[in-house]
Amino acid sequence: MSPKELMYIEDALSHEQFLQNQFQQAAQALQNPALKNCVNQMVQNHAQLFQKLYQLV
Repeated sequence: MSPKELMYIEDALSHEQFLQNQFQQAAQALQNPALKNCVNQMVQNHAQLFQKLYQLV
C-alpha cells in the first residue's frame, strides 16, 4: 500500500470515528424511541465501516 493510499484510509477512519461519536451523542439526546433506534443503527453501521477500513491497514 502506498503512503498516499494509507493517508486516504486514515482519513476515512477519522471520519467514521467522528460520525460514530456524533450519532452516539444524538442518540443520547433523543427521546423518541423510534428515532433513537434509527440513530443507534447508524452508530452500528459506522462502527462496522470503521472496522472494515481498519482491516485494510
